[in-house]
Amino acid sequence: MIEIKNIKKSFGGTPVLKGVSATFESGKCNLIIGKSGSGKTVTLKCMVGLIEPDEGYILFDGRNTTEMDFTARKEVRKEIGMLFQGTALFDSLSVEANIKFPLDMFTKMTAEEKRDRVNFCLERVNLPNTNKKYPGELSGGMKKRVGIARAIVMNPKYLFCDEPNSGLDPKTSIVIDELIKEITQEYNITTVVNTHDMNSVMGIGDKVVFLHQGLKYWEGTHKEILKITDGELFDFIFASDFLKDLRLRAHFDDK
Repeated sequence: MIEIKNIKKSFGGTPVLKGVSATFESGKCNLIIGKSGSGKTVTLKCMVGLIEPDEGYILFDGRNTTEMDFTARKEVRKEIGMLFQGTALFDSLSVEANIKFPLDMFTKMTAEEKRDRVNFCLERVNLPNTNKKYPGELSGGMKKRVGIARAIVMNPKYLFCDEPNSGLDPKTSIVIDELIKEITQEYNITTVVNTHDMNSVMGIGDKVVFLHQGLKYWEGTHKEILKITDGELFDFIFASDFLKDLRLRAHFDDK
């Protein structure tokens, strides 16, 4: 479980986060949504330690990382997997070398142990026997799956995904969503997904936190979202006709 308490962050005197608090549960896909500029990316970066909050606390299973020194934070970071928006794969390295990179940095595993772990992760994301390929030879969806394999290679307790479906077609996006959800449940990971994809929200949103103008405006489940009738969240969620129709059908199903 991850808790953030009263997180505040400003840049150049302009407040971006104005006191955000939320709890992200283990074994669930916890989604952060909001319009551009709402603060969701800054929230995610504060949680993983890429940005230092001005105020507030971030706790990983009760461990307050905002009060830790560098050495203690490094130990927590070993338990974190990260799927970046653009995958952040090294073009000059093979698939195997990309996935193995965290093992080389943070473990003393033997070469054989590393190879076995890489192969296990590739099997888990349905990309067996792609070890020797390079990122330039892969489709967008395959790159995302390699990114997921690298994110889980250290067997993390916490998984962060920044816009995992960015640049993907709808069918591939569903594949990536389902894979993230399967891995989350299978390994009881605390997964936090930063997204604006409403199909992801409806598909895997065990818990959803909606940010608006640097504040937590709403939180609940994807099913509860369908019952929203007005306000900023309604305008954001039901911007598409598809979701308006879905909400209407859900309304009649409840009757």
